Amino acid sequence: MKVLVIGANGQIGKQLVSLIQESDSLKAKAMIRKQEQASYFEELGAETVLVDLEDDTKKIAEAAEGVDAIVFAAGSGPKTGPDKTMLIDLDGAVKSIEAAKQANVKRFVLISSYDTSREAIQEADSSFAPYVAAKHYADDWLRRTDLDYTIVHPGMLTNDDGTGKIEAAEKVEANKVPRDDIAQVLLACLEDKSTIGKEFQVIAGDTPVKEAVASLK
Repeated sequence: MKVLVIGANGQIGKQLVSLIQESDSLKAKAMIRKQEQASYFEELGAETVLVDLEDDTKKIAEAAEGVDAIVFAAGSGPKTGPDKTMLIDLDGAVKSIEAAKQANVKRFVLISSYDTSREAIQEADSSFAPYVAAKHYADDWLRRTDLDYTIVHPGMLTNDDGTGKIEAAEKVEANKVPRDDIAQVLLACLEDKSTIGKEFQVIAGDTPVKEAVASLK
């Protein structure tokens, strides 16, 4: 299975590409924004494609040609304003979903935010609300498609070393989770067809990633 990782140069994206390249059954195609980012992925033996998420849908669809799955791991980041949140976290995700349809890629895995419910938008502070709203509508757009989707809702992301153990369920109590472990969760979703049509929250826990993902109801 060839997997297009959108947002490959992010912290989770880099780790996911590395995990994919180490696996026996998957190969990564890293979608990056700048040519100078390519060397990291080339050293891993991963294919790269140069596309900006602010480009049109057609360019993203061209990047998705010949792949079997897409993981959307992109984000505007905490240092940008609501404008980039709208263009990357919402419009970038929607364009990627539409590009998957155009390229006939059925499998789509999306990293969302911990809680993207209507209530979470209303309760978020003014600086965070645009991000939650963007994720809310991107999630909803994906749910309304006929793609084989999985939506992953991580808790507060940290740069701690991953433990390979998590807690995952439709609803879990808010807590932290290492980015390394979310990359492992994404890999497990790609490898486990039972995650199709599911969305779940993930925090640090005591259950090995593959076991936790496989046990999702």
